[in-house]
Amino acid sequence: MDKKKKTNEWKRHGVQALWALFTNSYLIGFAQGKIYKGKLKNLCVPGLNCYSCPGAVGSCPIGAMQAVIGSWNFKFAFYVAGFLMFIGALAGRFVCGWLCPFGLFQDLLHKIPCCKKVQSFKGDKLLRKLKYVILAVFVILLPMFLVDVLGQGAPYFCKLICPAGTLEGGIPLVIFNKSMRSALGFLYAWKNILLLMTVILSILIYRPFCKYICPLGAVYSVFNPISVFRYRVDKETCTDCGACARACKMQVDPVENANHSECIRCGACKKACPVKAIH
Repeated sequence: MDKKKKTNEWKRHGVQALWALFTNSYLIGFAQGKIYKGKLKNLCVPGLNCYSCPGAVGSCPIGAMQAVIGSWNFKFAFYVAGFLMFIGALAGRFVCGWLCPFGLFQDLLHKIPCCKKVQSFKGDKLLRKLKYVILAVFVILLPMFLVDVLGQGAPYFCKLICPAGTLEGGIPLVIFNKSMRSALGFLYAWKNILLLMTVILSILIYRPFCKYICPLGAVYSVFNPISVFRYRVDKETCTDCGACARACKMQVDPVENANHSECIRCGACKKACPVKAIH
């Protein structure tokens, strides 16, 4: 990767970092070890940003959906579903590439030059279907049918799987809130094991959580082909040199399908095209 491409990539990381800071700007929460519960928490942010992060000023749409999907009497359920469809129809997985704090975390980990990176492996394509199964089971079915007397389901994905929640919420709360330490148990240890596995895999594989686990990415991927913001390839200009496919870390060939469900709109293919055929 030449110097210009590296500069462009770091510009994207700058946008990611600024957005992460903006959506987690309640900095006093870290000092107090408490979660912000103001009116802004009624609003969702586009990316996977943990509600329990001490600095979070908005709600994660996946966490919010799990909390209310068990009862359609709550207007908030329609709001969350509408929010996801609006963002998806507008930008698709652009959110994954530019506005997700956990995406930035994985991007930076993958830059660690410790060993040979794994581009692909046997079963990779099949494993990418796992995020749709997780979306259906942990985000929709379990919270919908296993509910309390108020019709609210437990956030099973957040509770049992989400490493982003552990990084952004679990660890900071345990560090800064003494009362939280007395409640630690097997579940906290299990979530930290999953986070550690994600860290190791992120060094070796580009964005393993986004590729195989993230239910929010699964939702947005459905809208990739029809979103307002999407890629277009000028077939008359394209020389089929393959530079765009080689530049894509999500293993997408833009010439074959410029708006593949795995495309996170990072712009690497567009920058790599020598004839500027991607718009």
